[in-house]
Amino acid sequence: MSHKITIYTDGASRGNPGPGGYGVVLLSGKHRKELSQGYKCTTNNRMELLAVIVGLEALRADNCDVTIYTDSKYVADAVNKGWVFSWVKKHFKGKKNPDLWMRFLNVYKKHNVKFVWVKGHANIPGNERCDQLAVEASQMPGLPEDKGYTEQQQI
Repeated sequence: MSHKITIYTDGASRGNPGPGGYGVVLLSGKHRKELSQGYKCTTNNRMELLAVIVGLEALRADNCDVTIYTDSKYVADAVNKGWVFSWVKKHFKGKKNPDLWMRFLNVYKKHNVKFVWVKGHANIPGNERCDQLAVEASQMPGLPEDKGYTEQQQI
């Protein structure tokens, strides 16, 4: 029997690039877990994608049936429209965030994942909570560096 998991995700950045964060809400039966982290300089798209990755990486079992609700067209369309799979074949040439996309693909293949795009700031409780978590995380003092972002800027 596979586990049915619902994950809400959101990313935020104050400036693009700028301080940013992600928020994740995981739901499974009566269980609920919230995750968030901020970074001192990153982009909104990196935080949207990192939220999905962290949510999937938090799952304790493989082969889960996972529905991810995201307000990120960048993430949802890349997967639902199959773009990311063609990017792999081209070694992500000309694409941003290859470090995160490769990390995503490693955890994505462990589960049966469905993406549902939702409109942001539309009073969807899970999405609203993730937005709150992401914004709060981006405002924390002493934020760590998003090494993947800074390394890309040096190329």
